[in-house]
Amino acid sequence: MANRTDPAARNIRGTNPQNLVEKILRSKIYQNTYWKEQCFGLTAETLVDKAMELDHIGGTYGGSRRPTPFMCLVTKMLQIQPEKDIVVEFIKNEDYKYVRVLGAFYLRLTGTDVDVYNYLDPLYNDYRKLRRKKADGQFAMTHMDEVIDELLTTDYSCDIALPRIKKRWTLEAIGTLDLRKSALEDDFEEEEEKEEDEQLTAGLEDEDHEKDQYRGRSPARERERDRKRDSYRYRDRDYDRDYDRDYDRDRGRGRDRDRERDRDRDRDRYHVREDRDRDREREREGRERDRRDRRRKSPSRSRSRSRDRKDRDGEDRRKRRARTSTSPKREKSTRDEPKKKKEKVTDGTDHPDPEIAAANKLRASIGLKPLK
Repeated sequence: MANRTDPAARNIRGTNPQNLVEKILRSKIYQNTYWKEQCFGLTAETLVDKAMELDHIGGTYGGSRRPTPFMCLVTKMLQIQPEKDIVVEFIKNEDYKYVRVLGAFYLRLTGTDVDVYNYLDPLYNDYRKLRRKKADGQFAMTHMDEVIDELLTTDYSCDIALPRIKKRWTLEAIGTLDLRKSALEDDFEEEEEKEEDEQLTAGLEDEDHEKDQYRGRSPARERERDRKRDSYRYRDRDYDRDYDRDYDRDRGRGRDRDRERDRDRDRDRYHVREDRDRDREREREGRERDRRDRRRKSPSRSRSRSRDRKDRDGEDRRKRRARTSTSPKREKSTRDEPKKKKEKVTDGTDHPDPEIAAANKLRASIGLKPLK
């Protein structure tokens, strides 16, 4: 029963006023000790005393996300729905700043767009300090105008999603809201009036001074002054004509210079493109040449070629030796070498009979034929 909305309260934005607070935050507020002990049985009159005891603002804090007393009182105001005059008095209260913030927050949740701007815009001129409890439980210092700006320009404050409102310039364009009036506008008007008075007095003094000068002038001096003024005027006109002619000439030269610069840039760009294409063609030819050489130097062919080259080198070496050898003894020895090798194989030393093998060995040393 203690958590139900007042039956006489009307719906706000088409729903129960307490539904403006999210369900999770609302359930935590209902379980909080401050709600159970301090907010039970509060009315619009007794709510003022609890609001005067506030010393900070904030949403939830700590690991379990406990709600602050400020949030509990906001929920209580949504539950009992006080009159609009009481909320306006909360906002106009200049003695207790937290009471003013409480009324402004409640009006932002439940008020219309025009009421929100009409009653919260003047609070931009309040620069008093406020304590705000952050999510980690630590306190941070803020100011009244910062809190009001957060309520008017953001969609989320003190862990509550604020209802959407129209932009101020939209309401001003429609005509439902007057233009914002600055608190310094009166001072600006006073300054403008002082400046206008000073200009008037200075103008009167200048006129008096000119009258005094006119009284002391002579006609001859005036004619001389006019003649000099005309000569200066003609000289300035000739100077302007020469300046215009020089300017046109310089501008034409500048155009020609820009045109030549563009032409050189295009030519350089064309040459750079040609060099790039030529480099690409060279790289492509080099890759094809390397591929051809790699294909030509495959393992099987290189092995066979190396073998043929070795045989060819051996034959050339043998022919060279044959040509360079001039002594017959050397030729004879080279011819007899294969025969000796054959005789070694058939000298009879490997005969099964050891006596015959010994005799063949002896005969071989003498140079005789082996026994069979």
